Amino acid sequence: MPSDAQLAVGLLGRTAYGRAATTLRALPFLAFARHIVADGRILLRMPRSCGYHRLCAGSVVAYGADNLSSAAPGESLWAVQVVGRCEVHEPDADERERFGPEPRRVNGESFDPVYLRIEPQFGAVHAADGAAAPL
Repeated sequence: MPSDAQLAVGLLGRTAYGRAATTLRALPFLAFARHIVADGRILLRMPRSCGYHRLCAGSVVAYGADNLSSAAPGESLWAVQVVGRCEVHEPDADERERFGPEPRRVNGESFDPVYLRIEPQFGAVHAADGAAAPL
């Protein structure tokens, strides 16, 4: 039977965007990111101009996503999070392609991507209405 972290990573593979939770001057901070799942790891693409990658790289972060706004009628609702060490990552050509097209601008500035990798240590899966989250 898969662990909660494996279930969470599997569900993250069904979404494209999520939030990395880290700290900024000892206060909680959420940073948005585009993500893909590769070899059981979460790979993130963030805009360099925001500086969020500097808060995440070298730290333990929580990363979460959900299908709360995209679930089809009758589809189970779920939210997941994984927690693990986050490091700078250099994606290969296949990974870059899987991320898809980059935005042209973020917050009025040209998009310059930075990539990170989270090695999940543990995870949590939450399903709405008592329904089991599908895999």
